[in-house]
Amino acid sequence: MAIRAEDIASVLREQIERFGAAVTAVEVGTVVEVGDGIARIHGLRGARYSELLEFPPPAGSTTPTIGIALNLEEESVGAILLGDYRHIREGMEVRSTSRIAEVPVGEALIGRVVDALGRPIDGKGPIVTAKTRPVERVAPNVVTRKSVDTPVQTGIKAIDAMIPIGRGQRELIIGDRSTGKSAIALDAIINQKGGDLICIYVAIGQKAAKIAQVAGILEQYGAMEHTIVVAASASESAAMQYIAAY
Repeated sequence: MAIRAEDIASVLREQIERFGAAVTAVEVGTVVEVGDGIARIHGLRGARYSELLEFPPPAGSTTPTIGIALNLEEESVGAILLGDYRHIREGMEVRSTSRIAEVPVGEALIGRVVDALGRPIDGKGPIVTAKTRPVERVAPNVVTRKSVDTPVQTGIKAIDAMIPIGRGQRELIIGDRSTGKSAIALDAIINQKGGDLICIYVAIGQKAAKIAQVAGILEQYGAMEHTIVVAASASESAAMQYIAAY
């Protein structure tokens, strides 16, 4: 069947009228070197310090691998890679996101187990929050900080009787392995049940089984209702553990 010129023109006219795709400009670079969780990228001249970069996702996944730009040189950008980076090869495309490294914050994180980037790893679904805070930020000036005037009880009589601990105060627990340091911290978190104090338990370099056990204990005693568990286990990359330390 012959196609008339009028039909072709009408089809083209209809497609042009329906065309409304927005055009966005994205800065793109190329991986020139990768190894030990660090990638060197050429082409991202507008990259900023601590900016999030998107690398191609691994096979079978649609989630891109995230990197953070740290070393800004004249001809290249050095970035640390978060998560599995074994699939990243020289010549792969890297996209800038124009977002400084940030993590979600808000009440939606209470009762959840998340990784260093605030992504849920407890199988309870996504965390819905519109608020974020940068990973690296300037600490408040000492003059503007509120004075320490509210006590915090650990629930252990010997500690509460001898060592005054207040909200906003730093307290270091020192001891050899398997002497009960984590037990003191867990008891202090459990003792806040029914109060208005939000607790954050950050596990860096521990076994995943140990972190799961801690979360199970907090769940058992109802302490997850006011607790956030941040997990950067021993199996995670050094970059993820580095971010969790913040």
